[in-house]
Amino acid sequence: MSDLPPSGSTEPVPPASSGPPADPTAPPPPAAAPAPSGTPASGPPGADPWAGHTGHAPIVPEYGSPQHSAPNPAGQPGWGTPPGWTAPGDASSGWTAPGTPPQGWNTPGTPSEGWNTPGDTPQNWNAPGTPPHGWNAPPGTPPPGWGPPAYPGHPMPGAAYPVPGAAYPMPAGPGTYAGWFPGLDPQDPLVNPPHAGIGPWFARCTAALRRGWRQLLPIVLLTQVLPASVISVLTLVFSPEGELATAPDGAPVLPAGFWGQMFAFYGVLLSAGLIFGLLQAMGWAAGTWVVTRQAAGEPVELGAAFRYGLRRALGLWGWTLLVSLLVMLGSCFCLLPGLYAAFALALFGPVYLFERREPIGRAWRMFHNRFGMVLGRVALVIAVLFAATVLDAVVGGISGAAFGVTPMNAVGTAIGAVVLAVFGALLAAPAYLAQQVGLVVTYAEQRAHEGPVNAARLAAELG
Repeated sequence: MSDLPPSGSTEPVPPASSGPPADPTAPPPPAAAPAPSGTPASGPPGADPWAGHTGHAPIVPEYGSPQHSAPNPAGQPGWGTPPGWTAPGDASSGWTAPGTPPQGWNTPGTPSEGWNTPGDTPQNWNAPGTPPHGWNAPPGTPPPGWGPPAYPGHPMPGAAYPVPGAAYPMPAGPGTYAGWFPGLDPQDPLVNPPHAGIGPWFARCTAALRRGWRQLLPIVLLTQVLPASVISVLTLVFSPEGELATAPDGAPVLPAGFWGQMFAFYGVLLSAGLIFGLLQAMGWAAGTWVVTRQAAGEPVELGAAFRYGLRRALGLWGWTLLVSLLVMLGSCFCLLPGLYAAFALALFGPVYLFERREPIGRAWRMFHNRFGMVLGRVALVIAVLFAATVLDAVVGGISGAAFGVTPMNAVGTAIGAVVLAVFGALLAAPAYLAQQVGLVVTYAEQRAHEGPVNAARLAAELG
């Protein structure tokens, strides 16, 4: 009979064994001793220890320093080796018998020692786009997360861009924007925050006019409109009379006494300008005091404003004369240098009243440090003054057409010419108000770019 099972039988045939059956729970037999030559024993290559591994890639070495857990490529010096692994040919052989994994590695299908489960971040592993662990950025490089200031809605997370000239920029948060400083209030009625734009600047100017027009209007009428009216009347009285005549040879001939009248005319205007300049300086100081104290919520009285203006008038008048001289010298070379000097030195008055030091140098630096911003604000103020000048010229043209070139020769024409001259000066009152509040708010905005400031601090600086 045959020892084979019958056809169609599914009963398994037990393997032939000469000993007791193997215990499935028994530990694997010990690894065989390494080959005496220090190299792996001959035979088929061992199993790939990375086969079946689904975790992260090996640790990326740091810049300029080896990673002890990274393999040694081609025996390069300075590279570390993984635990339990030795290079081929090393005297301290760490190889095991063929078919068994090296010492220190887990069984196939499980992550290697020191690695997290798939989907987790390996230990000592840096995220892409970030510097390696322990690496310092070159000097002058801003820390991660810092960025340029932005308005109104996109500050960088957790930090603000350091503004030049300041050491403590304010972190972005609710109600703040990048580049602000501690102590800056976004609702401050006088200080326009950094990078807020022209809209909030204009809103603060109009708010200052609404708060203080009852005090500012008398100051402007007394210290700005009145001197302008007097100078307009003096111009009518002392303007040279007579017309050019023609000599027999066809050459123009000046009227008799023309040069005497011309010197008298400019001498009177210059003297009036110097005298009324002191009164105008008192008005600018008084108006600045009113605008600043009202923004700070402090009481304001017209008499106190005039007393403050009188106390600061002499110094402001002296600096006004020096700035006017610089603008005139620039205009002598060409109109453009004189206009440039007028723009660049426009903030000398607030600088003197608030800081009491080098008004010309500080105004010049403010203008050039934030050229576009200051140029735009000052251009709006000068545009209003230019519009007032055009209106005054139109009124003067109407007066000349109605009352002639010499209106002071008759009582009726003289009265009409004087009335129109005063009316032209009154038309410039809104321009004086705009100049007063526009320059103060512009100066406060530039101070906010340099450090923490508010209306209360500026009011205290006025004294």
